[in-house]
Amino acid sequence: MAKVSLFKQDGTKAGEVTLNDEVFGIEPNETVVFDVVLSQRASLRQGTHAHKNRSLVSGGGKKPWRQKGTGRARQGSNRSPQWRGGGTVFGPTPRSYAYKLPQKVRQLALKSVLSAKVANEKLIAVDALNFAAPKTAEFAKVLSALSIERKVLVVLPNEGNEFAALSARNLENVKVSTAGTTSVLDIVSADKLLVVESALSQIEEVLA
Repeated sequence: MAKVSLFKQDGTKAGEVTLNDEVFGIEPNETVVFDVVLSQRASLRQGTHAHKNRSLVSGGGKKPWRQKGTGRARQGSNRSPQWRGGGTVFGPTPRSYAYKLPQKVRQLALKSVLSAKVANEKLIAVDALNFAAPKTAEFAKVLSALSIERKVLVVLPNEGNEFAALSARNLENVKVSTAGTTSVLDIVSADKLLVVESALSQIEEVLA
C-alpha cells in the first residue's frame, strides 16, 4: 500500500500515513478524467446568452404595404428578419449546458486524479490545521513551512476547520474544499494537494 509523509502544520515530520490502493494507487484513466473535466466545465457555463426574435423586437404590427399591385415583394411586417431592425433568426437562447455522467465514472475519475497526485508526489498530508482565529498570515506561514509556492488545493474534513477555511480563502493560488465536495476539476487545476489526515480517511470511506 502507498505511503506518504505526514507533516505537522509547522513543517516538521510527524510520521507516515498509509493510503488505500483502491483509491490512491490505481492506474489513472485519462479518458474518464477528460470526460469528467469536460462535464464539470460545461456545468460552470452560465448559459444566459439570448437574442431578440421577431416576437420580442419593438415595432411592426402593421403591414408595410398592400399585398398586390405595388410591384414590390409582399411583406407582412417591417420587423421580419430580412428588415433592418428586425428579429434575429436561429440566435442563441438561454439554456443549461450541464449534463451528468454516471456515478461510477465520476468516482473512477476522482480515483485517477488522486492516484496521479500521489504517484507524482504532489500530495502533502498534514495531521491537522488548527487556528485559534481566522488569520490569513498564519495560513501563509503554514504554506511556507511546507514549501508550497504554486497553486494548491486544500482539502479539509467535512466538519470543523472553519478557521482554517477562513484563513486560506484570501490567499492567491489557494482554493479550499472539503472531502465531500472535492472535484476532479479542482484537483487537476491545482499543482499540489494539501490534505488533512482525517479528510483522507473520509475520502477513502466514500471511494474505497
